[in-house]
Amino acid sequence: MADHGAPEYATATGNDYAEHEGTYGFFVKLTLVGTLSICSLMVALAIGGVNGHWGLFTLATLAIIVSTAIGLASESGKPGIIGGLLGLLVLLLIVTS
Repeated sequence: MADHGAPEYATATGNDYAEHEGTYGFFVKLTLVGTLSICSLMVALAIGGVNGHWGLFTLATLAIIVSTAIGLASESGKPGIIGGLLGLLVLLLIVTS
């Protein structure tokens, strides 16, 4: 049978609020940069499949990967967002050509 004694809880020492806030900030940045990267990749796959520009698709995919890495490595994530938007602009130019 189970022991019905008083439960024992471990208590943490100190306040980790700054660490929690940093983890939340990284999660938000990862979500934003990751979502833009996946959207860019889906548009690139659609362009490659419909128009047959697979060489340009490869270059666009490499640009998306690099911009994602830069965005995640930066403090604010803004370079990755800018790179993702520029990647979408390049893909738009590929479609119109």
